[in-house]
Amino acid sequence: MIDFTLLALFLPTAFFISITPGMCMTLSLTLGLTIGVRKTFWMMWGELVGVGLVAVCAAIGVATIMLQFPAFFTAFKWIGGAYLAWLGVQMWRSRGRMAISLGDHPQKDISRTGLALQGFVTAIANPKGWAFFVTLLPPFLDTSRPLTQQLIALVTVLLTVEFLCLCLYAGGGRSMRHFLEKSGNVKAMNRVAGTLMIGVGIWLATG
Repeated sequence: MIDFTLLALFLPTAFFISITPGMCMTLSLTLGLTIGVRKTFWMMWGELVGVGLVAVCAAIGVATIMLQFPAFFTAFKWIGGAYLAWLGVQMWRSRGRMAISLGDHPQKDISRTGLALQGFVTAIANPKGWAFFVTLLPPFLDTSRPLTQQLIALVTVLLTVEFLCLCLYAGGGRSMRHFLEKSGNVKAMNRVAGTLMIGVGIWLATG
């Protein structure tokens, strides 16, 4: 049986966590600006898999072990951060497949796998995310009840709320693009998107 009282308390907690601007939400905003909401869904799927994996591992105690090896996270997040920053530099220079162009032709070749991998790496390469779930989930788990059912329910709520927030941020990026398109300054759009992407990369590497 699931304690729906705890589940009801977890819902606003999950919403507050997800809606707060962070690396994944900024990435969603940036991709919504550059490639549109529909293509950003591929990044979202990867991010949701990563968040779900982190939440489950944190709940079963794996995170406690992994956080004891900070060198692994340091290397992983620097590699992921450097890649995102490199994409940002390319976008800032109006180059690369993610850069905005008048015809949007370069964006048609963007790899869905690559977008999903961006979301996945961003979600799991943040040690603060692991530490956060270690402290967040235990208070909402009742040890007198089956833990598997509770964990499934909590992760389902978390991922649903996370997905909705990602969509909101991606939609915000799309709206930003429409606003910038009125000026016809594609270079400015690329520089805004590139700066955001570089920021996410630095955030991931140094966070």
